Formats: sequence, C-alpha cells, structure tokens
Amino acid sequence: MTLTQLSAFVFVGRLGSVKAAARALGVSEPAISQALAALRVHLGDPLVVRSGDRMLLTEGGRRLFPIASQMVALGAEAEAAIQTVRADRLHLVASGAIAEFVASSLTDVFGRRRAMETTCGEAATDEIPLLLTSRVADVSLGPRITGDRLVSDPVLRCRLIAVGSAAGNRDTWLVDPSVEDPASDTSRLLRLLRVPESRIRVYPSQTAAWDAAATGTGVAPAVGHLVARHLRRGDLTVIETAATPMDVNWYATTLEPTLRSPLASRFLEFLGTPAATQLMHSPEAGVPRARFRPAVHVSIWNGEIGGSYGRSSGSRGSAAL
Repeated sequence: MTLTQLSAFVFVGRLGSVKAAARALGVSEPAISQALAALRVHLGDPLVVRSGDRMLLTEGGRRLFPIASQMVALGAEAEAAIQTVRADRLHLVASGAIAEFVASSLTDVFGRRRAMETTCGEAATDEIPLLLTSRVADVSLGPRITGDRLVSDPVLRCRLIAVGSAAGNRDTWLVDPSVEDPASDTSRLLRLLRVPESRIRVYPSQTAAWDAAATGTGVAPAVGHLVARHLRRGDLTVIETAATPMDVNWYATTLEPTLRSPLASRFLEFLGTPAATQLMHSPEAGVPRARFRPAVHVSIWNGEIGGSYGRSSGSRGSAAL
C-alpha cells in the first residue's frame, strides 16, 4: 500500500470518478485505475463501485476514506517540511477568467520578486479543497471555497457583464469551459437568466468567445475590467440583460494560518499590494491559456506510475525587482 495508491483512492472517492481524479492530479486515467486496482487487491475490497455516472464508496471504502485522507495529507506535509528547507516553489490554482488572464502574471511577478519558481494551473471549484488540503496547490484564486481547514479571503470585487456586437444575435450565449463548473460566475449568471442548454455554445477560452461575440454570433459573459480594452476599441459593446451587471468577488483560499506554508502566507500578503491589484485589473497583464504548458510535479504522486499536475504553467524568477 503506497501513497500513490491512497492518493488515487482519495481523489476518486472525493470527486466521484476516475476521470475527475486524473484531471485534478494531471495524470492519465489508466494511471489512476492502475493505482486503485493495486490498492483493491492489497486490501481485498472494491473500495468504490460505479452507480450511474459516479463512483461511490463501498462500506470498506467509507471506513478507509478518512484514514487515507489523513495519510495523504500527512505525506504531503512531510514532503512540504523538507521542501521548505530544500527549495521554494509556489503553486497557484485558479478558475475561469482568472486562470486565463491574470494568474500567470501574478505568479510571474511574485516569483521574480523573490527569485524563485512559481507555477499556476486551472481547477474546478469542487477540485480545489482536495488540492489544497493535499498540498498539491498552495493557494487558489476564484470563487469562495468552504471546507475543513480552509480559509477564503476576498481580494477583488468586480462585475460580470454581457458583451456582443451592436447588431448581433442575442439568443445564443458564448461561454468558456468554466460553464461546466456549477460554482463559476458564468454558470450562476446563466442560471439567473434561465438560459436553456440549447442556447449555449462553449468555446476553448473566454477570448475565443469574445471574438465570436464581436462577429455577431451571440452574447458572451465577461468581467468588466478584463474586457474594457475591447469595449474602448469598439470591438464589443455592453449588452443589457436582466441579471447584469452582476457583482462578483474573487477570493484567495488557503489552508488555515497554522497549516499553510510560509510561502502561501507571503503570496496572500502580495495579493494585497497595489502591484497585485493592478495586475488583477489589467487585461494586458494576462497570459493566453495556450501558454499553460510546463508541468508541475505532484509530491503525493510518486514515481511508480509517474505523474505531474497538468493544466499548468511555470516560471522561475531570475532577479528581484
């Protein structure tokens, strides 16, 4: 029985599917299945069984889950204690527009100021608590997250608006993949407007959705200050709806102060500085999603099967600013 196997079990048990666990850890589905199968053989219990489109814990799985969660967390804490001495590395996870436009800029500036390595990646809201408590990620930036040992603090208040072409289609909504996350601002807006699924088209990114909206294809949600440059140029115009402008908050979520790493605490302090606020407000500071390539190794996933936390980008600061 290894940490790799326990990690696979904990992520499948918490997220409800092998696919979701593989997505969160950035490894292949066969890698998760192989680790889970080895644990099942070792313990002589299925641990999880399929019910519809979800994997549910068996009675044995329910007994194992809290123990396995603690073991995975303790394993991550043990490695984090060594890494604190060995090297500094901050990993930020973000969602939606934050991941697309500002996360890389925030971690890049923070890393260059401290001449250290920083990385960032995307995560759905339901993945974030496990990523933080397992210390796969240090900080999340996005919706408010609640959970045991977690603290969410507001860092920026903004407004969600609708944009499109002045004479364009008003019946179709053009959105990025964050619409699949029920807690995302886009999902909340479409629920408020009661937009049926038949009138929603999903694009690879918010930028792609805005480009399509500019051609008159439909209406796209947008954070006001991030789309401001397009509005000034006249590429897009604000479209009135019954639910916009909608006030939203961006939250930074970390472990409780006694549990979080010193680096996570320093990043929270950085988020309160004028420099960080300017980066979060400035669309020009964004980095396209296509730049999120270098992988970040996951401490709780060892070399038996291999793996890295994907959907991420990395940078190393070269000099203090």
